[in-house]
Amino acid sequence: MTPPLVAVAHGSRDPRSAATVRALVDVVRAQAPGLDVHESFLDLSEPRVTDVLRGLYAQGRRSAVVVPLLLGSAFHARIDLPALVDEVTSECPGFRIQVSDVLGADPALQAVALDRLAGARRRSGTGVLLSAVGSSNPEANAVVAGLAARWEKQLGLPVSEAFASAAQPDIPAAAERLRARGVRHLIVASWFLAPGLLPDRIALLARDADPGAFIAEPLADDPRVADVVIGRYAAAVAGLLRTPQAA
Repeated sequence: MTPPLVAVAHGSRDPRSAATVRALVDVVRAQAPGLDVHESFLDLSEPRVTDVLRGLYAQGRRSAVVVPLLLGSAFHARIDLPALVDEVTSECPGFRIQVSDVLGADPALQAVALDRLAGARRRSGTGVLLSAVGSSNPEANAVVAGLAARWEKQLGLPVSEAFASAAQPDIPAAAERLRARGVRHLIVASWFLAPGLLPDRIALLARDADPGAFIAEPLADDPRVADVVIGRYAAAVAGLLRTPQAA
C-alpha cells in the first residue's frame, strides 16, 4: 500500500497561515489523485503532526512519509521534527516513518518568489529586500544570503537578505545597507510559505524605511510549490523502500 503523505508546517497563531497550508495541501491532492494526503503542524495550529501519525497507525497504516513544508533546514527540521517522529515510533511498534528533505531553496520555489515581484515598479534607485524568517543556524541564513547574491545578478538590482528574527541583517539594517548603495525604493520579496505575523511585521518595518515599498505575496498554494512537495514525497518513498523493515 502506498504510504500516506503527511505535510507538516510550522503552525501560527495567525489563522491565515493554517488556511494557506490547507489550500496548498488541496493542490497537492489535486495533482496527485489517489494519494492519501494530510496536513499537520508542529505547533500553534491543529492538527499536530504527532496526532495525525498516531491516527494513521490506529487506522492500520504501518508506514508514512512526512514532508516538512519548511524553506530552510534549521532547528525545526533537524531537531524538533525528528524528536516528534521518534516519539510516535516509540509508541507505535512496526510503524515506519520516513521524513523527506525540506522544500528548501528549490529552483521552482525561487521561480515562484521571483514571479511575485512582477507587479513591482522598477525605477532608478530600486533595490530588493529578500525577507526570510531567520535562524540561529548560520547555515540556514547562509542559504538565504546566497539566494540574495544570485537574485542580484539575475534581476540586475541591488538585493540584500533581510531576516525577521534571530539573525542579521534585520529589516532596518538591510534597508540601510541598500540605502548606502543608492537605493531609495524598496521591493520586498517573500521567502515565506504563508502569510502570518512575521510577514506582517516585515511589511511594517519595510514601509517605515520606504512608505511606498512593494510587498510581495508569499509562495502559498502555487501549483509549483505542490510539485516540489510531491517530488520530496517521491524521493522519500524510494528511501523507505530501500530501508529494510525491522523484524
